[in-house]
Amino acid sequence: MDSDFGIPRELSDLQKLRSLYLPEVPPCLQGTTVRVEFGDTTTCADPADVHAISRAFPHTYGQPLAHFLRATAKVPDAQIITDHPDVSEKSRLVMGVQLKSSYLADVFIVSQQGWEYSSVGDSLLEDIMLYGVFNTLLKSIILKSKLLGFLGGSEGLFAQKTLEITDEILETYKNQGGYDLLGRTKDQIRTTEQVKAALNACKDLKLDALVIIGGVTSNTDAAQLAETFAEAKCQTKVVGVPVTLNGDLKNQFVETDVGFDTICKVNSQLISNVCTDALSAEKYYYFIRLMGRKASHVALECTLQSHPNMVILGEEVAASKFTLFDLTKKICDAVQARAEQDKNHGVILLPEGLIESIPEVYALLKEIHSLLKQGVAPDSISSQLSPWASALLEFLPPFIKRELLLHPESDDSAQLSQIETEKLLAHLVEAEMNRRQKEGTYKGKKFNAICHFFGYQARGSLPSKFDCDYAYVLGHICYHILAAGLNGYMATISNLKSPSNKWRCGAAPITAMMTVKHWAQSPGASSIGKPAIHPATVDLKGKAYELLRVNAGKFLMEDLYRNPGPLQFDGPGADSKAVSLCVEDQDYMGRIKKLQEYLDKVRNIVKPGCSQDVLKAALSVMSSVTEVLSVMSSTSSNGLTTL
Repeated sequence: MDSDFGIPRELSDLQKLRSLYLPEVPPCLQGTTVRVEFGDTTTCADPADVHAISRAFPHTYGQPLAHFLRATAKVPDAQIITDHPDVSEKSRLVMGVQLKSSYLADVFIVSQQGWEYSSVGDSLLEDIMLYGVFNTLLKSIILKSKLLGFLGGSEGLFAQKTLEITDEILETYKNQGGYDLLGRTKDQIRTTEQVKAALNACKDLKLDALVIIGGVTSNTDAAQLAETFAEAKCQTKVVGVPVTLNGDLKNQFVETDVGFDTICKVNSQLISNVCTDALSAEKYYYFIRLMGRKASHVALECTLQSHPNMVILGEEVAASKFTLFDLTKKICDAVQARAEQDKNHGVILLPEGLIESIPEVYALLKEIHSLLKQGVAPDSISSQLSPWASALLEFLPPFIKRELLLHPESDDSAQLSQIETEKLLAHLVEAEMNRRQKEGTYKGKKFNAICHFFGYQARGSLPSKFDCDYAYVLGHICYHILAAGLNGYMATISNLKSPSNKWRCGAAPITAMMTVKHWAQSPGASSIGKPAIHPATVDLKGKAYELLRVNAGKFLMEDLYRNPGPLQFDGPGADSKAVSLCVEDQDYMGRIKKLQEYLDKVRNIVKPGCSQDVLKAALSVMSSVTEVLSVMSSTSSNGLTTL
């Protein structure tokens, strides 16, 4: 996509109103006095991975958590040139910041979010994040500053093609959708040549920092760059920001991602519109596929917001090993049960990653991708598949065959956005319902299906108030991370379900979010992957999923459709947040603080002079707690996944 190089745009009245919105920052970041407080040294999510990750990241592993509080130390004055972000996992929008002070020299910001599922994040990081940095550094702190954007993403970085960002240029881009200010590319910063080009650019521009904005892949790249720069003794520090509409960059430090709130709210409105139409026409079943890649967070959240009749999560299918036949039967049984209550309509949600969660289809895709890598032409693949795989491929409708034969993504996954799983299931369900009707086991009206794919419609929206606030505050945190001279950290905010004035701002080492995949392909054979931030899937033991399961029966049979309405920027719905964010107890740092408070109370109670009974009780309880926690830690480190 070509950039329009910041040419002023004509805005609607709503766009003008959004451009004037200035998010509020938490008290800990207000003013120019911010103190960084370091906590305990971090390790990683799984004790079994400590050796592999520490060996791969000797310069950046084991760093402490950082918390930002009101302080007595003044944030250093600086002159800035900042680079520009996009949020798509395979595209890059790049910005660079030049800070001229005794503490900071130059800062460079790169966005690494993918082109297939960009948009909301793109807009949020192109203007809101940039807007936050611009206001914080250029207006509030720095009077003589210059902001530069690199044109064309990473390619612009490598070629050092820059655009000076001014208040006038930002005027029609603040809080808007899209990533057309600077443009994007479909590259990455991962290969040896790319890393070397990034290193050279940072050295030539004398940048103090490189901020990479994106999802799990982008922030894994950020961790590797941080390690490479540290090893090369490059002054440039690397910082990551959690931005992906998939919602799959979640861990004990990251509660949700920028962009997830917006896409779920916009999708939920579209789904609720369809629900209303289904209830009005009373003769169609709508199959709606939602973006989200391999995880089903978007599908789960949209279900909790709009209450369709059914949702099929990829994580459920994988855990239960449901086949295509099982899924078809599950939907058909639901259709038949509703028909018995004279309901011949319904709405069914599907995540785009569902196709890879079906065991036999996943195995078929593995064979196809292997042959494609060997250079076998798509037209010749069927004849070279194993007998069962060839039979399955021939069984599938022609349109699905063509889509399964597409070349895989760089991570060897299928082109999920191009595979019309909703049409496949609608086709199979229709065939089965016709068979049942012919046999007389189904006496309802003829089954009619309408299929939709909601992706681009939602990701190009104006960002929600929550995402505006979240991205804006993360922009502030990035600066304070850089001012503290931290390398290999991710900007984080906890207690997000509370009002923004109660948010806790901090930074966590990216290596603390990494794990190493262990798997066995046959008895006695095991393998180990590279350290990476892996996508978080829907927790089937979590409170959000539990809420779905409690209500699934009522959603299916009672048509409890809920219409949250259009995205609201003011009024009663403006401050609403994702249901999954609110019901889950995700305030990791808050709970750590609470635990420390309890430990402090124990220290105050159990000290020289306390009674023997108090001492005995404390020893007994602490011994039991220590034993339980040791067993739990040992159990969590011994997981082995069998493929």
